[in-house]
Amino acid sequence: MKNLPNLNLGVASLLMVVLWGLRLQKRPQLSGQVVWQLLPLGVLHAFGFTTTNTSLGSVNVSFTHTIKAMEPFFTVILSTIFLGYIPSLPIMLTLTPIVGRVLLASVRALPFTGIGFIKAMASNLCFQSRNVLSKRYMTQASYSSLEASGTEVLDQTNLFACITILATLLLLPYWAYVDGATVASGAAAAAAKVPIGQITWWCVAAGLCRFGDVLTSYALLAKVIPVTHSVGNCVKRVVVIGASVVVFKTPMTGMNLLGTGMALTGGFLY
Repeated sequence: MKNLPNLNLGVASLLMVVLWGLRLQKRPQLSGQVVWQLLPLGVLHAFGFTTTNTSLGSVNVSFTHTIKAMEPFFTVILSTIFLGYIPSLPIMLTLTPIVGRVLLASVRALPFTGIGFIKAMASNLCFQSRNVLSKRYMTQASYSSLEASGTEVLDQTNLFACITILATLLLLPYWAYVDGATVASGAAAAAAKVPIGQITWWCVAAGLCRFGDVLTSYALLAKVIPVTHSVGNCVKRVVVIGASVVVFKTPMTGMNLLGTGMALTGGFLY
């Protein structure tokens, strides 16, 4: 099944609806203007998930997350364009080892696949654009709140929820076209020789993990600048790559280990 991982968005959307229904999170009163403001974020969220998942389907987990470790440089460029943030030279120098790690892995260490590389880079562009524009929205919403303009102000949890639901709705027609018949017939489980209940559990578990990941990410984004946020993500990816080595038995060379050390050093110096 080509598009099954995008059910992660559906799980997250359902969880937020439940939280709203139980009044554990205040339900936002959305106007057409607010929805229109959030639509680009929903589009970026949808494309970011799609390109990440399809990259994982093209290459191994280590390669995808190695390429995605370049996201601080995307964030610096996008923050300069949309937020007017220009990092200092020392900060730029600390980002260099992180990207150096990616170059080492791409050129020498891991099996290079052009389409997987392009999809991972597209994911960087989508997710970092989403983060920078989300930060701009949070900043503007804060000003609106201080001015008591009467405009609905979304906190980071509701902002995450709304763009996730928008992304789910945007991807639903594509998912139905690509995998709808397969899911309905149960052919995917038969082809994979795995019970449909097991596949369902994998989807739900992955969705729950992704829900916690992105929700925590937005809580952090509300408190720090996007560049700091993306550097933290890079350190997280070292953990993901290490876990993939253990679970999928991905071979690690001396170049891989050197690159991982460079990434950790860059994060520490930042």
